[in-house]
Amino acid sequence: MAVLVTGAAGFIGYHTAMALLDRGERVIGVDNFNHYYDVSLKEARYAQLDTRPGFEMHRIDISDRPAMEHLADGNSEIEGIVHLAAQAGVRYSLENPYAYIQSNVVGQMVMLELARNLPHLRHMVYASSSSVYGGNTKLPFALEDPVDHPVSLYAATKRSDELMGHCYSHLYRIPMTGLRFFTVYGRWGRPDMAAFIFTKAILEGRPIKVFNHGDMKRDFTHISDIVSGILGCLDRPPAAEDGAPHKLYNLGNNTPEPLMRFIEVIERSTNHKAEIDFQPMQPGDVKETYADIEASRRDFGFAPKTSIDDGVADFVAWYREYHDV
Repeated sequence: MAVLVTGAAGFIGYHTAMALLDRGERVIGVDNFNHYYDVSLKEARYAQLDTRPGFEMHRIDISDRPAMEHLADGNSEIEGIVHLAAQAGVRYSLENPYAYIQSNVVGQMVMLELARNLPHLRHMVYASSSSVYGGNTKLPFALEDPVDHPVSLYAATKRSDELMGHCYSHLYRIPMTGLRFFTVYGRWGRPDMAAFIFTKAILEGRPIKVFNHGDMKRDFTHISDIVSGILGCLDRPPAAEDGAPHKLYNLGNNTPEPLMRFIEVIERSTNHKAEIDFQPMQPGDVKETYADIEASRRDFGFAPKTSIDDGVADFVAWYREYHDV
């Protein structure tokens, strides 16, 4: 099967592409290698993928409609799409809001039109986010919970993606699934995420900023579990319900961990003590996330297996190797 993976040089996209290649799929990667974080990390991921038979990379911005249409015209055999390219990060949306509209809204529109015109497409899976739950205080976050009060522009764009996806699925009968990811971490992870930020600062002997004075919990989910969920979902296109073959699922570890415990595990894995700079809550942030994964367990066998003790230790080992520290 030929699978189009957008954001293929990104964190989740790289691991997803690798897993698809491992099982013998042909992978058509798309990434614009933007400068939101150090491009050398994206190039290093790409260098790993580029050695694999069956992989090809196209350096295209997903919001570039003519370029994406040209790509689709030359790859009409595509049967699956895993759309992961996006402008990520809650806090950066306060600094550069237009980047989120261009990538997450315009880019989603281009991808939906592309999907509509692929003659052999069986399923489009796209990335949403736990951020769509906004300031929800009911735990765990369930698919039935209201998601109409986002607390960041990033969350608003991801909810827009879900609504646009449902609309296109309804209009054109495209099997489509949105996956709400919960705090993904692991080797080759993004430098703007907590595991990377904390590990780097602790090893360099610098203080780490801990928001809401440490009174936070996150449903930290290891990349291996996320990829297992993505592939399990991709293999099971949704049937039509209420007029649209469109579904939403949570992908999380189903175990919210206190932020301070997460830091303790990094300390243990690095054998260094953290110097902590407690800060108030950041605008657009939320106190706690916790995924209800009953639907994803039921429908495609999602079963997260990696504890933060094992996952963080593995991340720190990769970080030391990658940075030679």
